[in-house]
Amino acid sequence: MAELSTQEKYKFKRTLEELGKKRGQGTELLSIYIPHDKQISDVTAQLKDEVGSASNIKSKSTRTNVQGALASVLSRLRYYRMPPENGLIIFCGAVRISGDKTDMESIVMEPPEPVLSYSYQCSSEFYIEPLEEILKDKKTFELLVLDRKDAAVGLLIGKRIEAVRHLTSNVPGKQRKGGQSAARFSRLRLIAINEFYKRIGEAASTVYLKGDWGDFRGIFIGGPSPTKEEFVKGEYLHYALQKKILGVFDVSYTDESGLYELVNKLSQSMDDMEIAKEKKMINRFMGEVIKENGLASYGEEFVRENLKAGAVDTLLLSEDLKMERISRRCGNCGREETITIAADGDEQDHKVCKCGSTLEITGRRDIVEELSEIAEASGTKVEIISTESEEGEQFFNAFGGIAAILRFRV
Repeated sequence: MAELSTQEKYKFKRTLEELGKKRGQGTELLSIYIPHDKQISDVTAQLKDEVGSASNIKSKSTRTNVQGALASVLSRLRYYRMPPENGLIIFCGAVRISGDKTDMESIVMEPPEPVLSYSYQCSSEFYIEPLEEILKDKKTFELLVLDRKDAAVGLLIGKRIEAVRHLTSNVPGKQRKGGQSAARFSRLRLIAINEFYKRIGEAASTVYLKGDWGDFRGIFIGGPSPTKEEFVKGEYLHYALQKKILGVFDVSYTDESGLYELVNKLSQSMDDMEIAKEKKMINRFMGEVIKENGLASYGEEFVRENLKAGAVDTLLLSEDLKMERISRRCGNCGREETITIAADGDEQDHKVCKCGSTLEITGRRDIVEELSEIAEASGTKVEIISTESEEGEQFFNAFGGIAAILRFRV
């Protein structure tokens, strides 16, 4: 299966968020997962049986809604001779709008990954957990930074860094203590170093061996020279993890901050990693921000102006932008306006026209999708920036999550 682009992931995520908000008055929302190798005729037969079973539901409204949803699904299935390549998922039911009001909704989708098994669910909410799993970046890397005093073990899961263990040693300094001979002191120090390396190896190996990793890629090791090279050469890791060493890097810190430093270092050489791509894009943008007359723009108003002028090379949008573009028209004077509001904001503050009449909503769009559409019309690349990485979070907080790298200044 081809990997989803950042835009496709964003749209898919928003679809699931909307599905997750929907509720039924009772257990009357249907979620049906149909794999590619399932015969449509078999699904139709089962759903017809469910129609009969639904007649036993005591609540009249729930019974009517479930039977109505089943009838709607059966009607949809008539258009399919067989499920698509990745299978078929149907969500259908009477969704609560407000109070006792409901609206029959039906959503049919071909998922980005294959449906593995047939499933029929009837609940007060749609069953979306299998689809949420698709969005999780399952690529996992182990991180290890060490010197002869400290070590830290962590994980890089997708774009998220997690510190797992921190270890400290009892290795004495290089100077000779008390009346010990230099040779004896040196031997004791080497023994202490070896024991500390063993503890580090056991800690790192335990994380790997006891974790339930769906897509474990390997381990990156960082630290000063010659410590990290000694550790790797000494094969202190479990043999299965030792074979998965992907790279060794120079880092200055060996605590939790060293894990972040290690990821920054490896991002410079591992171009195929999602976090590396994102870091490079944000660093490129920041490089333009600090330049005098640099090719950077940020803030919705300025970015829109540059998009209209065709001046944007790459549009950067945060996945955490919960904003909508609202179009409204006054039925009295004909005045029209388009504004941006928070997706969960109160529209009442903006509803009265200057003439005193009410402005009616004529359209609404998710702002990421709306800006992406404008960008693509002029051949502009679009990148959706996550907030899982430190850089992504800073981009959202410092620049509002809307920015651009320009082709030229206007």
